[in-house]
Amino acid sequence: MPTHFLGGCACGAIRYECSAEPIAMINCHCRDCQRSSGTAFSSVVVVPVSAVKLLNSEPKHHAVRAESENIVRRGFCSECGSPLFADSSARSDILAIKAGSLDDPSWFKPTVDIWTASAQPWDYMNPDLAKIAKHPPMRKTS
Repeated sequence: MPTHFLGGCACGAIRYECSAEPIAMINCHCRDCQRSSGTAFSSVVVVPVSAVKLLNSEPKHHAVRAESENIVRRGFCSECGSPLFADSSARSDILAIKAGSLDDPSWFKPTVDIWTASAQPWDYMNPDLAKIAKHPPMRKTS
């Protein structure tokens, strides 16, 4: 697993680098991820937010209230629309980077499918991955 990697949007307006090994690699099947990705799920690399540095431009964000009641923000390029990031009010210390935005996504190896209760019947999930019907509750702590 890399401890330093780069990525960005399709048009190059937003570039980022990460200087930490991923905490997790996940396929999320929640309805919000389906809508924001335009397909059955969203594949993400979870990293410490402090390890991510934007190199040239800031993403635009769209926020929704998730089923967990937390606020989830989706970061995307305002020029080309590429989805790049997601974060949650429950865990301001971590950032989910969309695997498709990595310069080299070949090393992405998900270990779990989450929110499988919302998975579409036409979505084939890898039977070797752990399955979580709903993500365990994560509430913001003060």
